[in-house]
Amino acid sequence: MSDFHRIKRLPPYVFEQVNRIKAAARAGGADIVDLGMGNPDLPAPKHVIDKLVETVGKPRTDRYSASKGIVGLRRAQAAYYERRFGVKLNPDTQVVATLGSKEGFANMAQAITAPGDVVLVPNPSYPIHAFGFLMAGGVIRSVPAEPTPAFFPAAERAVAHSIPKPVALVVCYPSNPTAYVASLDFYRDLVAFAKKHDLILLSDLAYSEVYFDDSNPPPSILQVPGAIDVAVEFTSMSKTFSMAGWRIGFAVGNERLLAALARVKSYLDYGAFTPVQVAATAALNGPDDCIREMRATYKRRRDVLIESFGKAGWALPTPTASMFAWVPIPEKFRSLGSLEFSKLLVEKADLAVAPGIGFGEFGDDYVRIALVENEQRIRQAARNVRKFFDGADSTLHNIIPLSKAV
Repeated sequence: MSDFHRIKRLPPYVFEQVNRIKAAARAGGADIVDLGMGNPDLPAPKHVIDKLVETVGKPRTDRYSASKGIVGLRRAQAAYYERRFGVKLNPDTQVVATLGSKEGFANMAQAITAPGDVVLVPNPSYPIHAFGFLMAGGVIRSVPAEPTPAFFPAAERAVAHSIPKPVALVVCYPSNPTAYVASLDFYRDLVAFAKKHDLILLSDLAYSEVYFDDSNPPPSILQVPGAIDVAVEFTSMSKTFSMAGWRIGFAVGNERLLAALARVKSYLDYGAFTPVQVAATAALNGPDDCIREMRATYKRRRDVLIESFGKAGWALPTPTASMFAWVPIPEKFRSLGSLEFSKLLVEKADLAVAPGIGFGEFGDDYVRIALVENEQRIRQAARNVRKFFDGADSTLHNIIPLSKAV
């Protein structure tokens, strides 16, 4: 396996190391509170499941579907963008349904990347943002993840010192893993930057509906006039409707880029199972009370996480969006790095989190905590952490230098 060219280009999958320790602990009888993977535990809406059941077995639904998505689903996504963002899209040319946003992103990378092409990617960022281009033969150059004015001088330096000139820039807000949220003003500057440097913009908006300030929902980059000239945006049903395993997402925006994506997909898949697409259409066209309930659930969990972990001695930043908290490792453990600290949490606190190094080297002082357990389990995790912290100075001197533990 290690001799295969594309496999050699991929770094070790660090999350798997934590998963192995977690599995071993559970096999030994440990009750692990798993806040590692961003895998929604909430049920899909009942009306969506009912539509799936109603459609399965109907004539023709077992046949191959359309790789770019059935017409009704693409129309429903276009209608969602007009309702939510005030952005009008042509469902025939500016919307492509994908097998989740991850597949869409990876295949877009295949469509637009030539060997050696340079792509600007936030660091830390969701792994597919970099690895999709690495697998396509591209080269990654890091830019800051935080959407502040400081982003642009750093991005200018990245463009100036890249040979060949970068072809694309990736952004993700609300961010996985950092939970940063971009403003429309930032997107305006970003579109101007992309046009100045002739860059393709790829925006990951998978967490568009997971936000906690009702007066300030996250914007779409396509709200910027002229953004559609250079941008494609990826969204997903996974978090908005708790349909992660259904594998339905979308790419919307620039017609030329989407035509390239559709061409690649036409060689690789026949689209999602038709009843799943019909049910996803019902989700997008249906009532939005289920979305409000989802947001309220994650907000309650976020508040419990911040409050209970704070009492346990671990102060967590309060995320304003996404289903994650991006948390600095406590100072006394920071020298271990995020992978070893995450292993310690499994072994000593029965808690699984995602090590920040898995999202890029600039994430190694952090861990990502996902809001994928109920409030009771989150409080249990906090009690476990408190017990671990209270005993760490006397029990971990062989792991943590004594100078760090006092």
